[in-house]
Amino acid sequence: MNINGVYIEDTFAEAFPMKATRLIITAMTLKSAYRAANSLTGFASSVIACGCEADIECDLDPADTPDGRPGIAVIIFAMSVKQLADQVLRRVGQSVMTTATSACFAGLRCEPSIKLGSSIRFFGDGYQIAKRIDGIRYWRIPVMHGEFVCEEKTGVANAVGGGNFLVFAKTTRHALTACEQAVKAIRRVPRAVTCFPGGIVGSGSKVGSKYKFMKASTNEAYCPTLKGRVRSSLTPDVGSVLEVVVDALDQEAIRESLRTGIETVCKFGPKKGIYGISAGNYGGKLGPYHFHLREILT
Repeated sequence: MNINGVYIEDTFAEAFPMKATRLIITAMTLKSAYRAANSLTGFASSVIACGCEADIECDLDPADTPDGRPGIAVIIFAMSVKQLADQVLRRVGQSVMTTATSACFAGLRCEPSIKLGSSIRFFGDGYQIAKRIDGIRYWRIPVMHGEFVCEEKTGVANAVGGGNFLVFAKTTRHALTACEQAVKAIRRVPRAVTCFPGGIVGSGSKVGSKYKFMKASTNEAYCPTLKGRVRSSLTPDVGSVLEVVVDALDQEAIRESLRTGIETVCKFGPKKGIYGISAGNYGGKLGPYHFHLREILT
């Protein structure tokens, strides 16, 4: 399969089950909401060492937020409900509540659920009060700028992590330019996020290592500087490989993100340094979700 002269390998992206929640962060201004959301999603690129994977999903107009203020939706992923609850508590408490004029609400109202304001309320030192509106319980926590309003709990959904595609390019500049546009396009897909910095992975990994203490290590088959030293998957004209990884609340959002991202990259074509598209998988041993590239693109 070729799209605009870009070869699409006959392979699949292998993804795995995760748990996720969606949060809505509001503030007096969109700038302040972004600061809170950006801080919350910091150091959340991979569960391998970060404890969770998280990113901004989209901006929200005041008409679409619970308190009628500018807002941002974020999605947080973890490998278990317990890990997710721990990460949400830490990140909302340290990154959202500390942001001036902020508030935090559930972006998923379902069961099972995890604690949100019902744990953070203790920061109020006994001065916090509860308020129930339309059957939803909120906590009003006194802080120096006024009040931090936080919904009592947020729902947890079964999610999918690790959808991905690899971009084979002439140079890193060619790969980066194409991938930046792909991530921009993926951001328009609801219920999906790209958790790595800027949505792009420069150090794609494989499971395991020659060192027993390492859970993951560099994927040498896709390292251009190792051609001739290892069994490389790269042709002589490929000088750089970048990866885009997508997490989402459902399989369809992964499929749409991969399709959108790959089609965006392929628009550049060989004349602009883009030669091929592949995906990372481990023969089906890592996860039960297999997203076949050619199937998605047809």
